[in-house]
Amino acid sequence: MSTPADWRGVATEDDDDLSASASSFLRGRSRRLLGELLRPHRRELWVLLEVILVQNLAWLAGPFLIGVGIDVAVPALLDGSGGRADPWPLVWTSAAMVAAALADTGLRYRFLVGSGRVGQAVLLSLRRRVFEHVQHLPLSFHERYTSGKTISRLTSDVEALAELLDEGLDGLLTALFSVLTIGVVLLVLDPPLGLVALLGFPLLYLVSRWFQRNSTIAYRRTRQTIAALIVQFTETFGGIRAVQAFRREARNDELHAQLNEDNRRAHHRAFWLIAVFVPAVTMIGNLITVAVLGYGALRVMDGHLAVGVLVSFLLYLRRFFDPLQDIAMFYNSYQSASAALEKLSGVLEERSVLAEPADPVPLPSGPGTAAGELVFDGVRFGYGAATVLPHLDLTIPAGQTVALVGVTGAGKSTLARLAARFYDPVAGQVRLDGVPLDRLADADLRRAVVMVTQESFLFSGSIAENICFGRPDAGRAEVEAAARAIGAHTFIEALPEGYDTDVRKRGGRLSAGQRQLVSFARAFLAAPAVLVLDEATSSLDVPSERLVQRALQTLLADRTALIIAHRLSTVEIADRVLVMDGGRLVEDGSPADLVAGTGRFADLHRAWADSLV
Repeated sequence: MSTPADWRGVATEDDDDLSASASSFLRGRSRRLLGELLRPHRRELWVLLEVILVQNLAWLAGPFLIGVGIDVAVPALLDGSGGRADPWPLVWTSAAMVAAALADTGLRYRFLVGSGRVGQAVLLSLRRRVFEHVQHLPLSFHERYTSGKTISRLTSDVEALAELLDEGLDGLLTALFSVLTIGVVLLVLDPPLGLVALLGFPLLYLVSRWFQRNSTIAYRRTRQTIAALIVQFTETFGGIRAVQAFRREARNDELHAQLNEDNRRAHHRAFWLIAVFVPAVTMIGNLITVAVLGYGALRVMDGHLAVGVLVSFLLYLRRFFDPLQDIAMFYNSYQSASAALEKLSGVLEERSVLAEPADPVPLPSGPGTAAGELVFDGVRFGYGAATVLPHLDLTIPAGQTVALVGVTGAGKSTLARLAARFYDPVAGQVRLDGVPLDRLADADLRRAVVMVTQESFLFSGSIAENICFGRPDAGRAEVEAAARAIGAHTFIEALPEGYDTDVRKRGGRLSAGQRQLVSFARAFLAAPAVLVLDEATSSLDVPSERLVQRALQTLLADRTALIIAHRLSTVEIADRVLVMDGGRLVEDGSPADLVAGTGRFADLHRAWADSLV
């Protein structure tokens, strides 16, 4: 039997058919999120409710005053007391209508300004909350939740809520107050006519329920199709080089056309529901108006009903059905926003499996410092059902440089990710200076352990800003010293603006080797106790690699380092080599000892040496 926990990720996936229980869970979750967003603005919302209530009363005064004018003011003007016309009833009625109109205008202005301010505050809070939350989610989330979906959450889904707050809230509150107040006024103004008007309510209820059930499904589908479209768009242009290199444009066009068509059909279904619902409400309203007019005319002819009362009743009736259409249009926005909130709440309910401990343990060497000893004690880890590290026991003393060697899939990168706590082991512990990584404060861990990957990602901005990413408070002299240490200063100085040169999107202005050197400088400036290099020299040419190797020999002194590399030339600077196979350590020793032996590393080294001949 399904439980709410089983549906936790359902709003972040593209399921078309949900059970009633799952749909109820999603709606409840989205309502909780909306309540949390509105809670800080409760006082202003109560004020706005009072404002819209008074404004609605001023707006509803019009038909009543018109009826008074017809039944009281006009007869007094035409046939006053003593044979003289009495203009004062008309003057007072007109003055009351002007006052009501001014009050309606002023209060509506106050409501629109206030609701707009609250709406923008809610959207600001939501964007910040989603952005901050997603940033802190673990790699496992980002590996299964594409960047396109994340972009969809922060753009189209937030925009759907923005439309509701900017346009729908005003219409909803006005319509609800109007329907409730006018319903009471109709029954009070003339009970028999009010009962005739109520005859159409069962049909209105059936039409509204039909629209509600179908529009919920339709608008959930629109959010799914637009998300799929954004995902495909993002992936296409994120990998545009591969697209053009392998001539995939035609296939991408086909995929985009299909997703675009799915999105069009989803929106067509939603618009069709509106196209049926709104005219249906209008038709029911017109039929009821005809019935009231006919019955009211007969009562006027019999002298049982004043003409002014009938006119007021018809005006109120018209104002009664017009808001019903506003409610329908609001429901249109609401369903779209509700589907968007389901997706957003699903993301916000994702919980990090790498949560920071409530009572972190300080490092023995003191705040902000670490000696650098790493211990893998009975570590077992896998991705899903596949076990990568069945059982790993390893101790790396502080200050030792260790090279990890092995075929692809041997578990080298997994070991490095565990050392940086991008994942937690399924069993066993990874300890830094005797403290389990999951007991360290995140700030202490990230200060002590830095990882440089093959990707060498650079952010838009200057080279100096990218190097400072490792330590934002560093001065220009420290930045340049880090660049000199790893051999990047020469090429940086040769750029048009030196350290102030904009690297552009993803560092596109630099070569792969230059980007890697900048990322090295960033890591070295951070001065971690443990440095993890995950195939970080694979993008470098031979001269650049030699520069980095010389820099590493200096900068890795007295610092724990894990170096994962397929280039055995990089391994030569290590104090110790670990050969991995199937997630297990099969060889452990110094480079010289292993090369002199007859094991796997010796075979790899001979093959590498032969390739250089």
